[in-house]
Amino acid sequence: MVTVEITTEYIKLQDLLKLAAAVPTGGAAKLAIQDGLVLVNGEVCTQRGKKIRPGDDVLFENKHYAVTYADQ
Repeated sequence: MVTVEITTEYIKLQDLLKLAAAVPTGGAAKLAIQDGLVLVNGEVCTQRGKKIRPGDDVLFENKHYAVTYADQ
């Protein structure tokens, strides 16, 4: 599992994939999401702007991504 720390309330799905280096560019994130290759909490998600919060599970290319709040 890859853990991504954020300092905001949520992160958009496409931004999470970019920040976690799961994809090289925002365009690649957009295509992966639109093609139904990303699961959020076990369901295919095609919304690039889906709000991902701590506790959500994102699966892409057989890797799980989790969001946590950074210690402030």
